[in-house]
Amino acid sequence: MRNRNVESKVSNVKLRLLVFSFQLFVILGLSGCVVRDTVALLMPERGASYEQVAAGYRQTELKTSGAADVLGVINIPEFELLSQSKSVVASLGQKKKGYKTWLKMVAFDEDELTAQRKYFFIVDERPKSIFVEPWENLSFDCEMVLEPEVLDEPYADDNARQIAVLRRVLENVRKDADEVSPDNKTIGICGMLINQALQAVLVKLDSSPALAAGLSASAGLKFEHTSFDKGRIKMAVADDIVTVEMRLGSLAKRKVSLPKKVFRGWP
Repeated sequence: MRNRNVESKVSNVKLRLLVFSFQLFVILGLSGCVVRDTVALLMPERGASYEQVAAGYRQTELKTSGAADVLGVINIPEFELLSQSKSVVASLGQKKKGYKTWLKMVAFDEDELTAQRKYFFIVDERPKSIFVEPWENLSFDCEMVLEPEVLDEPYADDNARQIAVLRRVLENVRKDADEVSPDNKTIGICGMLINQALQAVLVKLDSSPALAAGLSASAGLKFEHTSFDKGRIKMAVADDIVTVEMRLGSLAKRKVSLPKKVFRGWP
């Protein structure tokens, strides 16, 4: 008799857990996206792979790749729109569901026509879901040749130098995005998102310059962001080239030097 009572209690507990799980699923579906939207997020969307999209950025070499070289690798015609100005070329793509947007952009020396700056940006605005990870996030990588006046300036200390270099990165991002944004307004929006994130870092550094040492630390520098909550950035200068890696949102929990493929939601 005692065993039957125990089995009955266990069955009741299982039934309650099952009912609770169903109720939780319905509540989450109604409070965020509708259930069918959550299912849609789980369905793979055919398109370019992350490796294909990132290839144009990785294969571009500063001071070496010419305009013809970049044009041959930066654009995937089936999934991206190409925009050009006199000195900047950009390739922008979006997922059909509208949650993910990416931008690759390269700026050239106007005399030698070799790559001087390159950028790779992805923003994923998918709403939070217990079934899909990562959630909302932003990723930004860039490399650029620094102008002599930035490198030769007599700074008070290394922290001041780091801040000045990051400020120049921001200025160049603005300038290059403005070159091609008239051809595609979404490029301008991407530029604004990058600008907002870098500004958040600079506000923190302006209030506490000593924190600039964190930019070159192995884990990078953490910062707050109004839209994506958390951010992490890392910067390194080698000779006259600066490299920046920045992750916001759900990706900020990880170290900045991420694996080559970090977007699980990318088909």
